[in-house]
Amino acid sequence: MIISGPCSAESEEQLLETCQGLKNEGIEIMRAGIWKPRTRPNNFEGHGATALDWVAQVKKELNVKFAVEVANPQHVELSLKAGVDILWIGARSTVNPFTVQEIADALRGVDIPVLIKNPINPDLALWLGAFERINNVGITKLGAIHRGFSSLQESQYRNVPAWRIPIELKSKFPELPILCDPSHICGNRELLLDISQKALDLNYDGLIIESHRDPDNAWSDASQQVTPKRLGEIVRALKIKAMTSDNSDFINILEELREQIDESDRDILESLARRMSLVEKIGEYKKSNDVTIFQVNRINDIFKSRKEWGSAMNLSEDFVEELYKIVHIASVKRQTEIMSSIPADTSTSD
Repeated sequence: MIISGPCSAESEEQLLETCQGLKNEGIEIMRAGIWKPRTRPNNFEGHGATALDWVAQVKKELNVKFAVEVANPQHVELSLKAGVDILWIGARSTVNPFTVQEIADALRGVDIPVLIKNPINPDLALWLGAFERINNVGITKLGAIHRGFSSLQESQYRNVPAWRIPIELKSKFPELPILCDPSHICGNRELLLDISQKALDLNYDGLIIESHRDPDNAWSDASQQVTPKRLGEIVRALKIKAMTSDNSDFINILEELREQIDESDRDILESLARRMSLVEKIGEYKKSNDVTIFQVNRINDIFKSRKEWGSAMNLSEDFVEELYKIVHIASVKRQTEIMSSIPADTSTSD
C-alpha cells in the first residue's frame, strides 16, 4: 500500500499536477497537508478548508482516494463533508490524549479508516491509548503510521526510527496494518529507499511518502520530498520478500539455528540472574555501611568498558549502551528495594 502526495497543498494547480504524476506512476491513494501544524508561528500553515475543495476536484478528475491529517473536531467535520477517504492523526496530536479524545468524539457514528501516527516521544502506551480512544467510538478500520521519534542524540535522521517500538506494537496487535513514513524519519530524500526497504523487510504493510512536482521549491519540508517520477523509481526498486520458504533445507537449517538461539538466550538469562544476585549482595553491603546506591564513577566505567568489550566482539556500541541502560535501571531498582526494606524481627519472646 502506497500513499503519496505533497507535504502541503500549496495551490490547486500544484496539487493536481503532483497527483496526476503520481497516478501515472500507479499510485491510487493521495495525501496532502491541508492544515499544517508548525513548530513556530509565521510559517505557512496550510490553506485549510479552501484546499479541501481542491482535494474534491482532484478526486473527481483522477478517480483517486485521498488521505488528510486532522487535528481537531472541525478538521474532522470539514474533511468528512469534503469526501476525504482516509483520515490520519499526526504525531503532535497523538501525544495529547485530550486532543485524541476530541477527535474521537467527532468521529462517533462514522467508520472511516483512521491512521494514527506514533507520538513524537517514544511512548508506546500513548500510541496504544490513541488507538483505544478512536476504537471506543466505533472506528474499526484502524492503521498505524511509524514516522520516527524525536531525540536529543545526534543522528543522520530527522526522527530516529526506534524500530523496537513499532515492532512491539505489531507483536501485540499482528492484525493492525502498519505503514512506514520514511519522509519524516529521514528528513532527507537520499535516505528514503533504504528506510523504505527496511520497513518492508520488517513486514510493514505499506509506505506513506511525500511527493511534490518541484520538491526543491516546496513551501514545507522541501528536502524530504521527491518528484512523482522519483517516487515511482523508489517503489520499483523495493523488494517484497516472502514470509517463509517451502525449501526443506531452509526450514531445517532455520530450525537448527533457532534452537541454538534458544540455548544462547538461556545462557544470557542465567548470566543476568547471576549478575542480579551479585547486585543484591552489593546492595546489602552498601546498606550495612550507609553507602549511597548511585556511584557515578562506577557507572561511567561500566558503560565505557562494556562498549569496548562489545566492540571487540563485533557488537554495536549503541546496542551495548542500550542494553546496559536497561541492566543499570534494574540494578538500581533492586538496590533501592534492599535499601528501603525493613529488617526482619529476629528477637524471640519468653
